[in-house]
Amino acid sequence: MEIIITILYLLCLSYLFAFSMGQLHLTWNYLQSRKKKLNEEPTLIKFPNVTIQLPVYNEKYVVERLLDAISKFDYPKEKLEIQVLDDSSDETTEIILKKMETLRPLSLDIKLIHRESREGFKAGALDHGFQLAKGEYIVIFDADFIPTPDFLKKTIPYFTNEKVGVVQTRWAHINKNYSLLTKLQAFGLDAHFSIEQSARNYAGSFINFNGTCGVWRKSCIADAGGWSNDTLTEDLDLSYRAQLKGWHFHYLEEVETKGELPVIMSAIKSQQYRWNKGAAETARKNFGKVVNSHMPFKNKAHAFFHLFNSSVFTCLLVAALLSVPMLFIKQNHATIAWVFNLGVIFLAGFLSITLFYWVATKRFYPLNRKKIFWSLYPSFLIVSMGLSLHNGLAVMEGLVGRKTPFIRTPKFNIISNTDSWKNNTYIKSNFNWLTFGEGLLCLYFLCGIGIGFYLKDMGLLVFHFMLALGFGSVFYFSLRPSWNG
Repeated sequence: MEIIITILYLLCLSYLFAFSMGQLHLTWNYLQSRKKKLNEEPTLIKFPNVTIQLPVYNEKYVVERLLDAISKFDYPKEKLEIQVLDDSSDETTEIILKKMETLRPLSLDIKLIHRESREGFKAGALDHGFQLAKGEYIVIFDADFIPTPDFLKKTIPYFTNEKVGVVQTRWAHINKNYSLLTKLQAFGLDAHFSIEQSARNYAGSFINFNGTCGVWRKSCIADAGGWSNDTLTEDLDLSYRAQLKGWHFHYLEEVETKGELPVIMSAIKSQQYRWNKGAAETARKNFGKVVNSHMPFKNKAHAFFHLFNSSVFTCLLVAALLSVPMLFIKQNHATIAWVFNLGVIFLAGFLSITLFYWVATKRFYPLNRKKIFWSLYPSFLIVSMGLSLHNGLAVMEGLVGRKTPFIRTPKFNIISNTDSWKNNTYIKSNFNWLTFGEGLLCLYFLCGIGIGFYLKDMGLLVFHFMLALGFGSVFYFSLRPSWNG
């Protein structure tokens, strides 16, 4: 048993180290891309027909805001079709109809496409709209985003290259300073949208449409097989199928589209569950096709770490759980102490991840980057560790093929620090066995700290402290809405 524990522990740490090296390579590619002389931005000469799809499900707090933003688009109205793909089962549909009435003087071609059944969830709604769409290009915005009027003029010109199937823009955040939780989410997402997307695009590797704030060539969707609902991340799945067909994606880091970040832990968890489980499902479905493709090995390696990115949480969870018995194994087997001394290698992995987030922070906070980085980075790591039970189990469900429904992330219309989420009718109590498990794991790693002192082995003290604080924080934030409700 001790041998099995040791091998599993080392395998998990090795995967985490390999992942961190992948992030280091992305950081290097990103820095190289920033040095590259920017090409002149293409100009929109002719205006093709464009369909804007707005997938909506019970979005009564934010749907009017979205429609207002779309109505202000600087684009010929006769070339624009707006589809409100509404699967709502509450008063959202009535709100949409009333808003459409107020927009009637603008002479917009706007249609409410309401499905009584949510078959296929978001993917089903997008596919239904796709069959009816008149546009040569399809633009998608989730309900919590607020695109700028010049969005189409900044994105459509890049389709002059007939090989380009998708143009994706960077997410920005309207409420990132609302709370610690929104600051930490923005910190992590900014790194994804600056370093990961830009670096992969620069290296010619697979990138992904992020589900919103992007433009698809309609023929690309059709050629790739259309939207599919057999994963929870229909955007990532279609992205890989399209690129395997030879389509190119273009990422615009400089074009930002602001959206709203979830403000309570239950909403964050539902979003994280969908992203992590869906990524694992997509990896299960598509990685074999990547391996068998004619792509260069470098692209296949990047695709592996991209598709199996969420597996980091599973490895972190397993390594964390095994780290406590590893203290006793180390104590009982002094002859294999050299194995534990290899841990210094993983310090390089930690430094790689630190550099990854430092470069992203430098990109978005050029003036106060040191203060902001050191105020957010430790907390980001700690909360990420605390989410490893929730996210790790989601990944395992995805890898083994266990199917679950698409769970939407509730929206709040939170913009300023004075806005409140407490009367949001979409919030449900999040106290379940997973939350209970997070509380138990906090106690488990507190015991790990005590065992370390008892055995006079301080090698994992910081690790166990961060884990205890992480699981304790996630447990606290998960219960907090119930206390304030």
